[in-house]
Amino acid sequence: MIKQTHEVRDPIHTFIRLNSTELKILNSRAFQRLRHIHQLALTYLVYPGATHRRFEHSLGVMELAGRVYDVITDPINLHDAVRDIVPKNQFEHSYWRIVLRMAALCHDLGHLPFSHAAEKELLPKGWDHERFTVEIIRSEELQPIWDEMKIKAEDVAKLAVGPKKYKESLFSNWEAILSEIIVGDAFGVDRIDYLLRDSHHAGVAYGKFDHYRLIDCLKILPKAEDDSCEPVLGIDEGGIHAAEALILARYFMYTQVYFHKARRIYDIHLKDFLKSWLPDKMFPTDIIKHLEMTDNEVTAAIWKASKDPKHPGHDPAKRIVNREHYRKVYERNPNDVLVNPESGKAIFKAACERYGNEKVRHDYYSPKGSGISFPVLADDGRIISSLSLSETLRNVPSVAIDYVFVSPEIRKEAEKWINDNLDQLIQPTKED
Repeated sequence: MIKQTHEVRDPIHTFIRLNSTELKILNSRAFQRLRHIHQLALTYLVYPGATHRRFEHSLGVMELAGRVYDVITDPINLHDAVRDIVPKNQFEHSYWRIVLRMAALCHDLGHLPFSHAAEKELLPKGWDHERFTVEIIRSEELQPIWDEMKIKAEDVAKLAVGPKKYKESLFSNWEAILSEIIVGDAFGVDRIDYLLRDSHHAGVAYGKFDHYRLIDCLKILPKAEDDSCEPVLGIDEGGIHAAEALILARYFMYTQVYFHKARRIYDIHLKDFLKSWLPDKMFPTDIIKHLEMTDNEVTAAIWKASKDPKHPGHDPAKRIVNREHYRKVYERNPNDVLVNPESGKAIFKAACERYGNEKVRHDYYSPKGSGISFPVLADDGRIISSLSLSETLRNVPSVAIDYVFVSPEIRKEAEKWINDNLDQLIQPTKED
């Protein structure tokens, strides 16, 4: 007898189940490639356990997406104001549940080697991993599987990347809700899984929260702002503490793992190497070439370049392989920011003039927008904004970084120079 349900053991979700047709996507070349794309790039050089890949993360996102769908479409959980957007018949329900699971499974197909580490600077304008994802989902290679499943590749692509990244396609309210299940800012299961999974593999507790309670409390609700009837993912008031824990988990994972100073400089060394190694200093946009490139090819090239002093990427490759990364000599300081919001940039420019461009690197990130707001169904039946209900959510700090790094041989001298001249270095110039 042919087995119809297949189980994959997972350290986060215990068992992840797929049917025989879904398994064909799992076994496709495009998806198997994700076994060779690290989830957190070179983070394993800082947190040795963080060697997990996009493959298992994508399985986890699929599992969570199915759970969320079952909760928010349960008639008991439907709010009267949005009841009409949910499909009425069982065929539509089954169709969209399959599409959602496949979109969740495929949402990371477009990732470049080492994931986000080098995407922004090494792709032509108009290209990002979401565009690759759409192109792969709609490719001839996967079309026979979609045909067998009797689902549309376009529907899978739309839900996988969402309206913000697929602007050329129109989304119904229902499609927007389903894409929000995967990529939503507040309760996207992509984020839920990566926080839990990254925390587990990095060996830190910061990313853990009660995701079972959170999912059980999710609902489709009208927006709580501007009297809008637009349906979005919200939560029962009873789940607000689980939601707070999710947002705080994200904050702590960013401060302690994703924005760790050594992790960030390894990303910079990786970008420096790729610029020297890639033809035209860019990743190819051809889908066939994209599918043929993984972390393995890049790692082999880094290893080879680290042994060859004549290789144009020898220096960054050697720093990655031998852990001779640049060292932090300046970090964002609230007092300095009051004097000059771009204090790190000012120190970076001055350091480049003093020590040379090749010996200094700058890493900067400033958050865009305000806190995450979502509707909450209060115990008395009102729909209110999460920010008006939760003091915790109103006061979650933003995560910003401003690092200046220098080569190890000048670290001590650079630190002394910055400390001795800090007030002068951070003064805004007329150009600023």
